[in-house]
Amino acid sequence: MGLDYFDTDRVSIKRRNRLGLISTAGWLLVFWGVILVTSQVQALQISNKISPRNRERPARNSSDYIVLHTTESSKGSSAIGKLQSRGEAHYMVDTNGHVYRIIDKHRVAFHAGRSMWNGRTNLDRYSIGIEVVGFHNKPITAAQTRALKELLTQLQGIYKIPDERVLTHSMVAYGAPNRWHKKSHRGRKRCGMQFATKSMRSALGLTSAPAYDPDVRAGRLINADPYLAQVLYGSPREQTTAVARYNAADAQTIGKGRSAWDVARDQYNAATTLYTFPDGRKLRGNQIRDWTSIPAGTRVTLSGDSDENPSEGLQVVGTDAPNASGIAGDEVRKSTTIYFMPDGRVMRGDQLTLAQIRALPASTRILVGYIFGGYISKNRSAYDICGAKWKHPSTYYKFPDGSIRTGNQINENSIPQKTLVLFSN
Repeated sequence: MGLDYFDTDRVSIKRRNRLGLISTAGWLLVFWGVILVTSQVQALQISNKISPRNRERPARNSSDYIVLHTTESSKGSSAIGKLQSRGEAHYMVDTNGHVYRIIDKHRVAFHAGRSMWNGRTNLDRYSIGIEVVGFHNKPITAAQTRALKELLTQLQGIYKIPDERVLTHSMVAYGAPNRWHKKSHRGRKRCGMQFATKSMRSALGLTSAPAYDPDVRAGRLINADPYLAQVLYGSPREQTTAVARYNAADAQTIGKGRSAWDVARDQYNAATTLYTFPDGRKLRGNQIRDWTSIPAGTRVTLSGDSDENPSEGLQVVGTDAPNASGIAGDEVRKSTTIYFMPDGRVMRGDQLTLAQIRALPASTRILVGYIFGGYISKNRSAYDICGAKWKHPSTYYKFPDGSIRTGNQINENSIPQKTLVLFSN
């Protein structure tokens, strides 16, 4: 069964109704054609699990990349519900090789989150996202390999995507500055990293791959995880050595050379991430305030049901960090760092002096890695400002009355004029 099986079936019925009887010769051609097509795509068993978000998603700007993900869970039955409800992928490949359609392949799926490749950001607008049930550091099944290979073959053929543009989420995801990294950085995700190894790409029929990270090389991002970079771009021997680090017995334990971020990445402060301390105490990521005092030996447990791309969200001076530099690092004066002043003003980092930033009072709220989209007007809607992200939970709206809401809390038709829109870069 091919990617457009149901659409093709409907078209053939319409044509048959118009043409009436088909000649015997015509039937023979159809018969042998069906056999030929079936033999070409017999490895692909596909059915619909269409997201309720599908209808509201616009068509992509273009289709230049395919991004491969791993669900970080072992069961497709649990992963499909989350992916379907949130519209976080175009396809999911289950452990038995069955493929599910989630978002129409021509529309935007929210799978890449904060992403960049070769200077281009927000890759949801330009890419197809495929989730494979499994883990970033564990082999997928033979059935998944066969199905994913066929799925890639068909999608690459439809959109003319070369092998070197079949990427992993770990290649394109990047993080805004945080407590451990003072600049925007690569390493936010390990998701799908196994699909960068030479052996896995060969099994998928991919004969070429990116040789390096173009954004790190150009200085747009820093490399926050040299081991991950070796998995993504190293030699087969380097890849094997680096993968072993993620499979070590202490890979999920905080210790020398392993911080909470090293283990949990952008899930480090999530409510779904559980920290078990050496003395037996347990805290959720959102319950921890002092990240410098977590003792060695603390075990970190991640949930496969967590948000694929959590937003860093509004952080508060005096609560999340003692000052702005503790939140935005070296990017305190960048245009993509947004300050919500206690007096109601909203300022970009490049509009403030370093002295003003150092003097920011407690309760100042900060967004890092965001675009100051501007204000909604009679002739400028939320969609005009930020496209498909207008309804995303990571998009913020500051209403004229001073209230702040996220994209999933609003109705586009009821947003008042002069509402400020801010969306992740």
